[in-house]
Amino acid sequence: MSQFINDTQTLVTDAIDGILETSGGALTRLDGYPHIKVVCRADWDKSRVALISGGGSGHEPAHAGFVGAGMLTAAVCGEVFASPSVDAVLAGILAVTGDAGCLLIVKNYTGDRLNYGLAAERARAFGLRVEMVVVDDDIALPHLPQPRGVAGTLFVHKIAGALAEDGADLDTVTQAAERTIASMASIGMSLDTCTVPGSRKEDRIAAGKAELGLGIHGEAGVQQVDFVDARNAMDMVLDKLSDRISEGGHVAILNNLGGTTPLEMAVLAHELAQSDKARNISHIVGPAPLMTSLDMHGFSVSVLPVDSANLSLLAAQVGVSAWPGLSAVAPVQTRPLPDGLSPIQPIASANDKTRAVISEACEILLGAQEALNALDAKSGDGDTGSTLATAARALQGALDRMPLADHTQLFRALSTELSQTMGGSSGVILAIFFGATGDACANGKSTPKALLAGLERIGQVGGASLGDRTMIDALEPALRALPDGIAAAAAAARSGADATAAMGTAKAGRASYVPEDNLIGHNDPGAEAVARLFEGLAKA
Repeated sequence: MSQFINDTQTLVTDAIDGILETSGGALTRLDGYPHIKVVCRADWDKSRVALISGGGSGHEPAHAGFVGAGMLTAAVCGEVFASPSVDAVLAGILAVTGDAGCLLIVKNYTGDRLNYGLAAERARAFGLRVEMVVVDDDIALPHLPQPRGVAGTLFVHKIAGALAEDGADLDTVTQAAERTIASMASIGMSLDTCTVPGSRKEDRIAAGKAELGLGIHGEAGVQQVDFVDARNAMDMVLDKLSDRISEGGHVAILNNLGGTTPLEMAVLAHELAQSDKARNISHIVGPAPLMTSLDMHGFSVSVLPVDSANLSLLAAQVGVSAWPGLSAVAPVQTRPLPDGLSPIQPIASANDKTRAVISEACEILLGAQEALNALDAKSGDGDTGSTLATAARALQGALDRMPLADHTQLFRALSTELSQTMGGSSGVILAIFFGATGDACANGKSTPKALLAGLERIGQVGGASLGDRTMIDALEPALRALPDGIAAAAAAARSGADATAAMGTAKAGRASYVPEDNLIGHNDPGAEAVARLFEGLAKA
């Protein structure tokens, strides 16, 4: 698998320098490459308690991304998924610790505990006050004697960091960190494992499955489950946390494990906010990538009971761009549409034949969704089938309020419906097409001639014409053949659609941005949709 790296040997140092070079001077590092990789606050004066965390790289933005005012003083970075050395941790402690002392925040992995623990002992031998807390928030394996430290670590960074920034002493900061660790819990779910640079990816999770409770280094989870959808996934995660959030107010971290799109994370946030199991979650951090596992396609939820004290600490401002802040979970607020955007509703009327034709057309488009998406992926963004299927479902739901007995009003109603429910350029084009067709019907043209008037109008507005490798290459011949019957129209549409496979250059639409080699041999998806529609109607 190709990745945007230069060399696995310099991956971590290249990444650290990239973080520093774009920090606006807020961060610096110790001059110890390649073995000592410590990121520090550039403004640190050792006057307050220092907070140090870190571990293996690959969890970005943790931990270097959380170095800044109000959170970490320094982050000690190891290689990918490998604990930093004792000398690296000791270098970090010596660099930032003054008379106020230092707190080490360590995730519960053997390497981290050993290396940070020994470094702390050596630092104490230098006369420094050093305390260490171990984060063990993962509840995936409840009977494990040493639970793993995962994304709940960020709660500790934030609460301890806010106290330290305000000048609290080492004992106060340490006790707050310990209370936070004792009361929080985390669990994650993923659809895939992660890709470690330079290593072959482990394909452990089969298609159609998700893994519940896997670790942030790709360790196997507690179980593999059938993947249904985002709602079901969030429900399973919240179910595992239910005993921890059954009473009182809580804050949640909704963490992107690295490879989940922001769109997916927003859906997961919606499911969390809507779930009855999350009714006691009053505030949220995220959704955001906070403690990732390289490119893992998953998410995790961490929960912590809140009171006025720790809520204010979590809400305190920080000088760290990777921290998304704390937000209240609240119902969706809506505002009415502006005047003029609410369409005049047509007067519904019945016509069994027209209803049957529209219903059949919708079923044809729904059945072609996957094939059209696959075809569009060769020359566009792979959504033609989905866009048309969305329109088909909307039309199915609107049939009862359509003026089916009045073609003039029906075409206008179709235009309105598609302009509201069908996205992309296709929605606009078809809305214009049906609107112009309705206007032509109102001016006394027959339905076949009115449809051609609609076709002419979309050519004027959209700029496409026959031979430009668009849906018009199938739609125009079909409409011109329609007076000879639906079978003739279907044959003409098929011939026009197939001809687009030989057109190496698209002169309109998204395919016009695509190289010729990607187009040759593949029908235009819009033209293919038209052909399938007419063919299906001819068979009905």
